Amino acid sequence: MDVMPLKFRPTPSGRFLFCDDAGGFFEAPQEFLERYAEGRLTGDDERFLESNGHGFGRPGDLRFQAFGYRWARRLHVPTQLDYVILVPTLRCNLACSYCQVSRVNESTPGHDWDRRTLQAVIHWLDGLHTEKIKIEFQGGEPLLRLDVLQEIREFARQRFATAEFVVCTNLQDVNEGAWEFLSSVDTFISTSLDPTVALHKRNRTGTEGLTARFLANLDKAQDLCPGRVSALPTFDPDALPDPEAVVATYASHGLQSLFLRPVNHQGFARKRFRTRDVGSAWNDYVRRFIFALIEHNAASSTPMEEFYFSHCLRRVLLSGHDGHVDLRNPNTLGTSYLVVDHDGSFYPTDEARMMGRLGQIDLRMGNVHEGFDPAIAKAMNAESLNTFDADCIHCPYQAFCGIDLIDDLSRYGRIDMPRHETDFCKRHLGIFDLVFELIYSEDEKVRKSVALWAGLERLEPELLRVHS
Repeated sequence: MDVMPLKFRPTPSGRFLFCDDAGGFFEAPQEFLERYAEGRLTGDDERFLESNGHGFGRPGDLRFQAFGYRWARRLHVPTQLDYVILVPTLRCNLACSYCQVSRVNESTPGHDWDRRTLQAVIHWLDGLHTEKIKIEFQGGEPLLRLDVLQEIREFARQRFATAEFVVCTNLQDVNEGAWEFLSSVDTFISTSLDPTVALHKRNRTGTEGLTARFLANLDKAQDLCPGRVSALPTFDPDALPDPEAVVATYASHGLQSLFLRPVNHQGFARKRFRTRDVGSAWNDYVRRFIFALIEHNAASSTPMEEFYFSHCLRRVLLSGHDGHVDLRNPNTLGTSYLVVDHDGSFYPTDEARMMGRLGQIDLRMGNVHEGFDPAIAKAMNAESLNTFDADCIHCPYQAFCGIDLIDDLSRYGRIDMPRHETDFCKRHLGIFDLVFELIYSEDEKVRKSVALWAGLERLEPELLRVHS
């Protein structure tokens, strides 16, 4: 019998986690590792490996074909361009201390789409081949250009068979026309609620009155748009609040999901905060936070999740879970996802446009007036997968992980950093270590939350293979 290459990593239980290239995994003791490494597998070892898809009799048999199918399912296959971020204005009515998009003041001219650019955007959208579209409006504060949002949405509803819209708004000043726009069932709200109300006031609103207005608008949005409101906190890695306080803040406003997001290394944020490498302290905080959520879920009838941890958990348990654009393999640029900036320029990601605003590097890929220029995408996409990376090929988490060239370029000024030295790798090693620790936990509180976050009624024993 031939055995698929296995990668391994020690676990807190004292055993080792083994993974193959297609994402099949199991735990086994050190004695099995020694037998595997020395080429002296027993009959029991071979039967276990073959029955669980890690071995096959000869190339071409059903087990080998099944392995190939599982491996292919782990790869993200770019499809038609069906997700666009539109930035009709950079103007904003707040001046958040860790703004990552490099906004300008609300009264600053020259940072909005003019009529010519709006018509060019509509013409470009009309030329897309997809029949479904997701359009995310960002800024600045996009509600300052409600007229543009209305015109784009009206066009998209007529042009595409299926259309979904997301408005990334600070919810600070929302007039009746904006509430009417946001109330539509095809329109979602993404806002920012910092880890605690005190931190939100300090870093975003600045006064008690503005903070109270935001919180009232957030609660109104929850009532008007049930199930269509998400909120993201931003964390200063040098001043992390107690996880329980953050959970309480979000629960008090009826929010069941949050995204642990350290201050981004783009935009104005990098000038005021430590952003380049958040290191092990951030991983330790994520761990504390996940266990705080587990305790919350054990005692509450309204469970809560951390979005990114749940996403990584599902990537382990479910192949093809590629919805988050920052964690794919390959993570090709300029294909299924594109950004149109306030001046009509195309960018491969939102972070790429922020880097351009800082003058770090110009990653524009043409514009809506002259067309898409694939040169930058072609140059970078040669490195947009982890499949053959010299470091990733030895990592048991390779099949579940991805790559983020824009993040590497932003932090280090290059895309060929040794993978294990990047902030991306360090953070994801911590996340996947925790994912597998919880998957194999026998604590009922843990198992309850893991099942909820994975979208399962319960964790089936067949998922948790262990070999002695």
